[in-house]
Amino acid sequence: MTSTELAVEATGLVKVFGSNRAVDGVDLNVQAGTVYGVLGPNGAGKTTTISMLATLLKPDGGSARVFGHDVLREAQVVRQLIGVTGQYASVDEKLSANENLYIFGRLLGLSGKQAKAKATELLEAFGLTDAAKRPLAKFSGGMRRRLDLAASLIAQPPLIFLDEPTTGLDPRTRGQMWDTIRSLVATGSTVLLTTQYLDEADQLADRIAVIDTGKVVAEGTADELKASVGTSSLILRLTDRNDTGEALRLIAEVFGVQGTPTPEAGRITAPMSNPETVTDLLIRFREAGIRLDEFSVQKPTLDEVFLTITGHGVETATDEPAEEVLA
Repeated sequence: MTSTELAVEATGLVKVFGSNRAVDGVDLNVQAGTVYGVLGPNGAGKTTTISMLATLLKPDGGSARVFGHDVLREAQVVRQLIGVTGQYASVDEKLSANENLYIFGRLLGLSGKQAKAKATELLEAFGLTDAAKRPLAKFSGGMRRRLDLAASLIAQPPLIFLDEPTTGLDPRTRGQMWDTIRSLVATGSTVLLTTQYLDEADQLADRIAVIDTGKVVAEGTADELKASVGTSSLILRLTDRNDTGEALRLIAEVFGVQGTPTPEAGRITAPMSNPETVTDLLIRFREAGIRLDEFSVQKPTLDEVFLTITGHGVETATDEPAEEVLA
């Protein structure tokens, strides 16, 4: 993989606030045209990492490039290649949605006619046309997040940083944001997404970096991360709970492991390393007259991945230090 194929290439990024190393040697390689997820709890260093990549914070160590351009030496070039949507809306609540987008367009160098046309286009794309002239004070949280994302896309940047874009949104609005993010990549953009929602990373990201205490503790596709913490599990629910003992004996013989019974549900869970052995087990069950009401194979979840890798849950909450803005 060459640098020209990478939207982001970060090596050993460090950011120190007093005695706290908020980011402690982060390496990231983000392939162009993909969604890259940075997963971690509050205070893990996600926002600080994004701020350095987006030229908003000066790294205390390491280096980073955006489409081959150094974030320190070529900061102005990098800023022309990116859009940033932070955790808090950057729109002006005293203005309407249409006025906000128009002003952003003018600030980015568009003519009045171009800014007006772009505002109309984005409001339609984000389902905000009917609310275009409505004061932002009457917008829901989800509408504000969509408007903030729309504002970051006025210049149609090839790289978009989304810092926890669905925090505080209801499930329906989160789903709409997910669809929007997928459409951005489908039309040629690269998205670097930070989140503390495991299902969001699982749904959207082509690759995921797990960050904890300022370090990347794991990296890969969702399936690779799940596979790294263990095998799939076979879930069985017996028609007759009296067959539990015999079923456990057969599982031990065929799989070479002990199944875990849940007597109150008549259910058995067994780790499964080789899917081909499932057929052998079912044949043995049929020969023994053991019938099943339920049969499924379950992969480890990203929740289990995070717990295994970090030793604590993703919901662990600590505050990241206040950030100094790079002029």
